[in-house]
Amino acid sequence: MTDQKPSHPEDEYFMREDAEKKRKLALQVKKETEAAELQRLKALHFMHCPKCGLLMQEVKFKQIDVDVCFSCNGIFLDQGELEHIVKRSTEVAPGVMAAILNWFKGETRP
Repeated sequence: MTDQKPSHPEDEYFMREDAEKKRKLALQVKKETEAAELQRLKALHFMHCPKCGLLMQEVKFKQIDVDVCFSCNGIFLDQGELEHIVKRSTEVAPGVMAAILNWFKGETRP
């Protein structure tokens, strides 16, 4: 790369255009790299137990698919699944499950 300053406005214009093209190309490469890395990480971790790393299986529990690791017996819930279980459980035994949910949310009851 040369450190020459443009001597004419026309040269300056083309240098700016060239720099803008290179900037856009670099951003595109960055996006593609990030997307590829995201796909790689998903393939590496998807449905793997966060505790022991082995594959998990989906099992129905009260009409919800929960992720179970049969290696370490871990049970993992996706976003919103705990609330759904608590909602169904409070119809049967109100109070206990709501207290557990509040504990996870960081709320306390007076």
